[in-house]
Amino acid sequence: MAGGAIKYRHLSRTSAHRQALLRNLVTSLVREEAIHTTWAKAKEAQRMADKLITLAKRNNETARRKAQGILYTPQDLLPKLFGELRERYQERPGGYTRVLRTEPKDKYSMGESAILELVDGPKDMRFALTAAAVARDRKLNRGQTEITNKNIEKVTRFRPDGKLAFENMVTKVRALNLGNGNIVD
Repeated sequence: MAGGAIKYRHLSRTSAHRQALLRNLVTSLVREEAIHTTWAKAKEAQRMADKLITLAKRNNETARRKAQGILYTPQDLLPKLFGELRERYQERPGGYTRVLRTEPKDKYSMGESAILELVDGPKDMRFALTAAAVARDRKLNRGQTEITNKNIEKVTRFRPDGKLAFENMVTKVRALNLGNGNIVD
């Protein structure tokens, strides 16, 4: 039956090739904590990465074996997954990853591009961008917008010492002295 609902993106690959691609992306995500890929691949890898972190939160032998079957280098990444990442997301009920659309990587094909990142990590892009917006607002002696306040609440909610870490990031961004006073809205 043509035109039916699709359960997942096929990514123009066979089943085995697609699974290998997604496993490779998730392995890179756990290792690097942020990867740059196409938007469709990022959305599919996001599903697998969230399931992998949910397995890590269970922290039992069955979960370890399933996680070992997903990661390509489990001997290197299982300690990080069941240690650092498990502790980071222990209180978070879901939404461990974020997909941010970016400019196309390839100017020839102009395919949609994205960054897949783990939230509340050292490479959290929204955390840095929100800190930059607050630093700009403070430099211009302006109040923060409603969207900026929502983003502050989102990026600090589950992060340990979230408000303090955010203020430290704002201070670092202000020290960079970006814009040189020629800030245009």
